[in-house]
Amino acid sequence: MPESSAVSSTNESPDPATSPVRIAVYSDRRTIRDDVRAAIGGSLGPDFPAVELTDFATAPILVRALHNREFDLCLLDGETAPLGGIGLAYQIRNEVDNPPPLVVMLARRDDAWIATWSKADEVVPLPVDPLQLPATVADVLRKRQAMSQPAQQANS
Repeated sequence: MPESSAVSSTNESPDPATSPVRIAVYSDRRTIRDDVRAAIGGSLGPDFPAVELTDFATAPILVRALHNREFDLCLLDGETAPLGGIGLAYQIRNEVDNPPPLVVMLARRDDAWIATWSKADEVVPLPVDPLQLPATVADVLRKRQAMSQPAQQANS
Protein backbone atom coordinates (compact mmCIF):
# COMPACT_ATOMS: atom_id res chain seq x y z
CA MET A 1 0.00 0.00 0.00
CA PRO A 2 1.40 3.40 -0.90
CA GLU A 3 2.48 5.63 1.94
CA SER A 4 2.11 9.37 1.75
CA SER A 5 3.89 12.02 3.75
CA ALA A 6 1.12 14.56 3.24
CA VAL A 7 -2.62 14.08 3.03
CA SER A 8 -5.05 16.34 1.22
CA SER A 9 -8.68 16.09 2.26
CA THR A 10 -10.40 18.84 0.31
CA ASN A 11 -13.15 18.32 -2.22
CA GLU A 12 -12.30 21.50 -4.10
CA SER A 13 -10.46 21.52 -7.40
CA PRO A 14 -6.76 21.86 -6.67
CA ASP A 15 -5.09 25.12 -7.60
CA PRO A 16 -1.94 24.14 -9.55
CA ALA A 17 -0.03 27.04 -8.00
CA THR A 18 -0.71 25.90 -4.43
CA SER A 19 -1.49 22.19 -4.68
CA PRO A 20 1.48 20.04 -3.67
CA VAL A 21 3.96 18.60 -6.15
CA ARG A 22 3.05 14.92 -6.07
CA ILE A 23 6.06 12.62 -6.48
CA ALA A 24 5.92 8.82 -6.63
CA VAL A 25 8.97 7.03 -5.25
CA TYR A 26 9.37 3.47 -6.57
CA SER A 27 11.83 1.17 -4.82
CA ASP A 28 11.67 -2.20 -3.12
CA ARG A 29 14.23 -0.93 -0.60
CA ARG A 30 12.93 1.14 2.27
CA THR A 31 16.39 2.70 2.74
CA ILE A 32 16.25 4.18 -0.77
CA ARG A 33 12.74 5.54 -0.19
CA ASP A 34 13.89 7.02 3.13
CA ASP A 35 16.98 8.56 1.49
CA VAL A 36 14.79 10.17 -1.19
CA ARG A 37 12.45 11.51 1.48
CA ALA A 38 15.40 12.96 3.43
CA ALA A 39 16.95 14.53 0.29
CA ILE A 40 13.77 16.16 -1.02
CA GLY A 41 12.11 16.95 2.28
CA GLY A 42 8.96 19.02 2.01
CA SER A 43 10.05 21.48 -0.68
CA LEU A 44 12.03 21.73 -3.90
CA GLY A 45 12.62 25.46 -3.54
CA PRO A 46 10.90 28.82 -3.24
CA ASP A 47 9.34 28.58 -6.72
CA PHE A 48 7.51 25.33 -5.88
CA PRO A 49 4.61 24.49 -3.60
CA ALA A 50 5.02 21.82 -0.91
CA VAL A 51 6.06 18.31 -1.96
CA GLU A 52 3.99 15.20 -1.31
CA LEU A 53 5.98 11.95 -1.60
CA THR A 54 4.23 8.60 -1.97
CA ASP A 55 6.17 5.35 -1.67
CA PHE A 56 5.63 2.33 -3.93
CA ALA A 57 7.36 -1.03 -3.53
CA THR A 58 5.58 -2.74 -6.45
CA ALA A 59 5.17 -1.70 -10.07
CA PRO A 60 1.50 -2.71 -10.67
CA ILE A 61 0.21 -0.39 -7.93
CA LEU A 62 2.29 2.51 -9.27
CA VAL A 63 1.13 1.95 -12.85
CA ARG A 64 -2.50 1.90 -11.67
CA ALA A 65 -1.96 5.23 -9.87
CA LEU A 66 -0.37 6.70 -13.01
CA HIS A 67 -3.39 5.70 -15.09
CA ASN A 68 -5.41 7.77 -12.60
CA ARG A 69 -3.03 10.74 -13.14
CA GLU A 70 -2.13 10.94 -9.46
CA PHE A 71 1.50 12.15 -9.81
CA ASP A 72 3.53 15.01 -11.23
CA LEU A 73 6.82 13.05 -11.37
CA CYS A 74 8.12 9.53 -10.71
CA LEU A 75 11.45 8.60 -9.15
CA LEU A 76 12.27 5.02 -10.16
CA ASP A 77 14.95 2.87 -8.52
CA GLY A 78 16.88 1.13 -11.30
CA GLU A 79 17.99 -1.59 -8.89
CA THR A 80 14.50 -2.73 -7.82
CA ALA A 81 13.60 -6.37 -8.45
CA PRO A 82 11.93 -8.00 -10.23
CA LEU A 83 11.16 -4.95 -12.39
CA GLY A 84 13.80 -2.24 -12.23
CA GLY A 85 13.28 1.44 -12.85
CA ILE A 86 14.58 1.30 -16.42
CA GLY A 87 12.14 -1.41 -17.47
CA LEU A 88 9.33 0.28 -15.57
CA ALA A 89 10.07 3.63 -17.25
CA TYR A 90 9.79 1.92 -20.64
CA GLN A 91 6.53 0.25 -19.61
CA ILE A 92 5.07 3.53 -18.32
CA ARG A 93 5.99 5.39 -21.53
CA ASN A 94 4.25 2.70 -23.59
CA GLU A 95 1.18 2.05 -21.42
CA VAL A 96 0.23 5.30 -19.68
CA ASP A 97 -1.32 8.17 -21.64
CA ASN A 98 0.56 11.42 -21.01
CA PRO A 99 2.76 10.05 -18.21
CA PRO A 100 4.54 12.35 -15.78
CA PRO A 101 8.29 12.94 -16.08
CA LEU A 102 10.37 9.91 -15.10
CA VAL A 103 13.68 10.09 -13.25
CA VAL A 104 15.62 6.83 -12.91
CA MET A 105 18.07 6.32 -10.05
CA LEU A 106 21.03 4.09 -11.00
CA ALA A 107 23.92 2.66 -8.99
CA ARG A 108 26.07 2.05 -12.07
CA ARG A 109 26.78 5.12 -14.21
CA ASP A 110 27.69 2.71 -17.01
CA ASP A 111 23.98 1.79 -17.21
CA ALA A 112 22.89 5.37 -17.89
CA TRP A 113 22.92 4.78 -21.67
CA ILE A 114 20.02 2.33 -21.38
CA ALA A 115 17.88 5.02 -19.76
CA THR A 116 17.67 6.63 -23.21
CA TRP A 117 16.02 3.41 -24.42
CA SER A 118 13.57 3.59 -21.53
CA LYS A 119 12.72 7.20 -22.43
CA ALA A 120 13.46 8.40 -18.90
CA ASP A 121 13.63 12.17 -18.63
CA GLU A 122 16.73 12.09 -16.44
CA VAL A 123 19.10 9.76 -14.59
CA VAL A 124 20.53 10.38 -11.11
CA PRO A 125 23.06 8.33 -9.18
CA LEU A 126 22.57 5.92 -6.33
CA PRO A 127 23.28 6.22 -3.51
CA VAL A 128 21.02 9.25 -3.34
CA ASP A 129 22.93 12.53 -3.57
CA PRO A 130 21.02 14.96 -1.29
CA LEU A 131 22.05 17.96 -3.39
CA GLN A 132 21.77 16.54 -6.89
CA LEU A 133 18.44 14.72 -6.50
CA PRO A 134 16.25 17.70 -5.52
CA ALA A 135 18.02 19.94 -8.06
CA THR A 136 17.41 17.41 -10.85
CA VAL A 137 13.77 16.89 -9.86
CA ALA A 138 13.20 20.66 -9.81
CA ASP A 139 14.85 21.07 -13.24
CA VAL A 140 12.74 18.29 -14.77
CA LEU A 141 9.54 19.80 -13.36
CA ARG A 142 10.49 23.28 -14.62
CA LYS A 143 11.09 21.87 -18.12
CA ARG A 144 7.71 20.11 -18.05
CA GLN A 145 6.01 23.31 -16.91
CA ALA A 146 7.73 25.36 -19.64
CA MET A 147 6.62 22.85 -22.27
CA SER A 148 3.00 22.94 -21.08
CA GLN A 149 2.72 26.75 -20.94
CA PRO A 150 2.60 27.30 -24.74
CA ALA A 151 -0.20 24.73 -24.95
CA GLN A 152 -2.10 26.45 -22.14
CA GLN A 153 -1.68 29.86 -23.81
CA ALA A 154 -2.93 28.48 -27.13
CA ASN A 155 -6.07 27.17 -25.41
CA SER A 156 -6.77 30.54 -23.73
